[in-house]
Order: sequence, then structure tokens, then C-alpha cells
Amino acid sequence: MKSIRIGTRNSPLALWQAREVARHLQNLNYTTEIIPIISTGDQNLTQPLYAMGITGIFTKDLDIALLNKEIDIAVHSLKDVPTQLPDQIKIVSYLQRDFHQDVLVRKQSAQTLDLKDLKIATSSLRRRAFWLKEFPDTEFSDIRGNVQTRLRKLEEQDFDATIFSLAGLKRININISHEEIPGMISAASQGVVAVAGHEENAEINEVLTRINHRETQICVEIERNFLKTLEGGCTAPIGAFAEYEDGKIRFIGRLCSLDGKNCIQTDEIFEYKENKNFGEELAQKILNNGGKAVMEEIKQQMG
Repeated sequence: MKSIRIGTRNSPLALWQAREVARHLQNLNYTTEIIPIISTGDQNLTQPLYAMGITGIFTKDLDIALLNKEIDIAVHSLKDVPTQLPDQIKIVSYLQRDFHQDVLVRKQSAQTLDLKDLKIATSSLRRRAFWLKEFPDTEFSDIRGNVQTRLRKLEEQDFDATIFSLAGLKRININISHEEIPGMISAASQGVVAVAGHEENAEINEVLTRINHRETQICVEIERNFLKTLEGGCTAPIGAFAEYEDGKIRFIGRLCSLDGKNCIQTDEIFEYKENKNFGEELAQKILNNGGKAVMEEIKQQMG
């Protein structure tokens, strides 16, 4: 087999993810080539994601390269990947999840402020709503860019703190003071590196299955099915996290209104069974417990 061409966004974090996939493949004695591609989401750093038609904003350009056979595989942060994939593209492999949490990073001048008094910079509807659930009077501002860009903006601009995925900080060795956030539930599949392939490329897809982490796959498929069932094509504040241990799953999921005032949550432990769509079942419980009304309200507010 010729060298496997790995497509990736060109941010430092995305390149780390691509190198990690390359390392796994090289351990199986395959040669690799990393091909960075600038994504539309990385080019526009002024608009918040929810104003850009968030679905696939960071994956579209890699999808096109994969369909045009300019690359053999595409490496993604799985939480950026829409639950509905383009025709002929599928997720073939999931690396083992490391850090799923969101963490708070403060600027120096805000180190002693109470959480309720912080002005928070985040463009994430989920992070905003879940923060408002705990601290309803918070003032927000938008922030975009990679980890380094957001850290620079944190010190330069008029807000006190911002929120990062812990995986993003750990993977590129940013040693900065951070704290866990009360009441925050991570996005579906946060902290997971996924590898997408072209359905026609059976030989490479078979290789990719050999670097797949099955327990991570089980968990994120539940999380993504939960998200897909709730969303119905609409971006909303949704958190989902599943853990697998000794044949059992613990799942925590939440849907919130945009202002954080109306939140519906589930926290369950159950036996895992193959071929059962737990994510859809758990989402239906949320929808039947007031979630449908919350989603309708969000659709109206998002216009």
C-alpha cells in the first residue's frame, strides 16, 4: 500500500490529532503523509459558530478533499463532526478518549472573583446555557479561534475568563491554571479523535479498524445518537457523556433552554446491549419530559 494521506485542519491542535493517528498507523508499519487543509471555520474568526450555520463548518473542506480523493482519510475532533455525514463518507475509527471535560481559564486580574461575578467569553450555546443554569446573571461575549488565539484574546479583551476543552489544553501541552466547572456536561463525543474514510476505499478502511478503540466507539455512538435525536437539525444546548465499565454504561445527558432556566436531565446506569439504540431511547425520554417544548422554543429563538 502506498503512503496513507491524512487530511487535517491546520491548527496546532488538529495537527496534533493527525500526528497521533499517523503514530498509530506507523506502529502497524504503514507510511503516512499529513496534508493540512484550511477550513472555512478557521478562516472566519469573527462570527460566532451559531451564526455561521454550525453543522459541518470545520469538516466540510476535509469532506470535499476526501470525496475528491485528494486525501485518503480525514482526522477530526469528533464533536465537530455532524451527526449526519455526507454520502460515501463514514467514521471508521475512534481513538481512545482521554479528557472529556470543559474547564475554566481566568485572566490574571480575575483570579479572586466569585464564579457568579465573572464575565465569560464563549461562543458555545451549550456552555452559555449550562453556565447560566448555575449563574443566571452572567454577562457573555463571543470568542473564536484556536487555543492560542483565545488565550491571547483573554488577556487583551474585556472579559474575565473563557472555557476550553481540557483535551485541547493537554494535547498541545499548554500548562495553564484551570478549574473544573460546576454543573457543566461536555458536548457529545468531546475529547475523541475520529478518523473518516471514503466508503469505496475498503483497503484503507480495513486498516483503520485496527486502530479503533471499541469502548470509546460504544460510548460516543450513544452520545451522538442522543444528540441526533434531540437536535432534529437544530443547534441547541445539549450535553451528553457516556462511560463504559464492566459491560455497563453510565450516561448523563441534558437539554437546556438558551437562557439556562429550563433544563431537562437524565442520569442512568444500564447494561450495554449490541444493536440497541440507547441514545435514541434516552433522548426520547428527554423529549417526552418537556424537551419537545424546549426545542420548539429554541428553534423560534434561533430564527
